[in-house]
Amino acid sequence: MRVVLAQPRGFCAGVVRAIEIVEKALDRFGAPVYVRHEIVHNRHVVEALKGKGARFVESLDEIPDGAVTVFSAHGVAQSVVDEAAKRALPVLDATCPLVTKVHTQGKRYVGQGRTLVLIGHAGHPEVEGTMGQVGGPTHLVSSEADVQALDIPEDRPVAYVTQTTLSIDDTRSIIAALCRKFRDVVGPDTSDICYATQNRQTAVRELCKIADVVLVVGARNSSNSNRLREIGHESGVPSYLIADASELDPAWLAGKDVIGLTAGASAPEQLVLEVIEALRRIDGSLEISEMNGKKENITFRLPPELRT
Repeated sequence: MRVVLAQPRGFCAGVVRAIEIVEKALDRFGAPVYVRHEIVHNRHVVEALKGKGARFVESLDEIPDGAVTVFSAHGVAQSVVDEAAKRALPVLDATCPLVTKVHTQGKRYVGQGRTLVLIGHAGHPEVEGTMGQVGGPTHLVSSEADVQALDIPEDRPVAYVTQTTLSIDDTRSIIAALCRKFRDVVGPDTSDICYATQNRQTAVRELCKIADVVLVVGARNSSNSNRLREIGHESGVPSYLIADASELDPAWLAGKDVIGLTAGASAPEQLVLEVIEALRRIDGSLEISEMNGKKENITFRLPPELRT
């Protein structure tokens, strides 16, 4: 068998920053540090940080007065920010800067008097955070059918923003449906959509041109990881999402010569290496290669409290 690694894969700059914020907070302030929601959607990352002294909660009510508090990479609603300020909790905001950019865009459109449409998935913490940040009514859509069902007059000025874990390809048809339905529609340039999401999806599409089967390392609750598996399936290649090497089923590989391997934006590279070792136990003569792809060198600054 031959394993071909997608490039890029795994951690993006927003995830690296979020994890580093928790680790540096633990180093500087000592344990425990409280994190609202999973810092990123990956059980292995969360468990590793728990082992260092991080405590994960779903509500600020679970955080003692005065405890160092971290907001996850997905962002939070303004009501959460206000509650933390009211309690004078020392907050470190690990919201991905690209998510913050979506919040800013949404606020600007609402301030212009436009009706805001958010393209995203109901229940995702990033979507909940964005809808709670923009300061006005927001209509959530995830399909062209949702656009057709919008109860908004055709002549109403409309604006859209998108969940960052969607790509240009994911949103193109929905944006087109908005433009057909409404006379006055504005939105961010497609280049503003998360670079990491687009790059990883492009890499999987290239991988599917040569792979007999695609393995995606990522968590079940990771939106971008699920989308990578879906792209493989849509390309006609059997594709499987696995949390780690323990979920690898040798039956998937029967009669397969080329195995495509990638990882979602919140999956550590160590998990990819462990999958490779599991594959090597199945085939001792396993060959490993990596596709050519975009090299990512983007970094995001830490909060001021952690920079020195």
